[in-house]
Amino acid sequence: MLLVGGGRVAAGKLAGLLDAGAHVSVVAPEIRPELLNPDVRLVPRAFEPADLDGKWLAVAAATPPVNRAVAEAAETRGIFVNAVDDTASASAYLGGVVRKAGVTVAVSTDGRAPALAGLLREALEAVLPDDLDQWVEAAFRLRSRWRADDVPMAERRPQLLRALQEIYR
Repeated sequence: MLLVGGGRVAAGKLAGLLDAGAHVSVVAPEIRPELLNPDVRLVPRAFEPADLDGKWLAVAAATPPVNRAVAEAAETRGIFVNAVDDTASASAYLGGVVRKAGVTVAVSTDGRAPALAGLLREALEAVLPDDLDQWVEAAFRLRSRWRADDVPMAERRPQLLRALQEIYR
C-alpha cells in the first residue's frame, strides 16, 4: 500500500498500517525520522501517479493539493484512498482501531469526525479487560463444544456469559 506524505500526519498513520500487516511504501520529498523503518520502502521524492500502480489502497497524508492529486490518480485506477482530513478526496475511511489479545474493535465516523473516532478508540481500549486473552480462550473452547454438540445459537451467549463469570470466581 502507498502512504503519500512524510510529515507528522503520515508518521501517525504508519504504525497502524504496519500493525494491520500492510506492506508500506512512503513517497514524499521530505521524510521524518519517525517514518524510517526497515519494513517500509522509502521513496524520497514528490508523488507521481505511477506510484499507485499495483496498489489497492493509498493513504494521502500530505498537503490538500497533493491529496487531491492522489485521489484523482487513484480514481482512474480504481484504487481506494484514505485522504487524511479531506473527506471530499477520500473513497475509504480508516477508523480508530484497537487490537488486543486477538480481538479487533474499530470505530469510524465516516471521516466526519476523526478526532471523535480517536477518543472513542481510546475509551474502548481503556475498558477492555487486561485478561481479555482469557475471555478469548474461554469463548474458543466453548465454540468447539457448541459445534460438536450442535448447541442452538440462542443458547450460546448465556453459556458464554456464565463461562466468563467463572473466570472471576
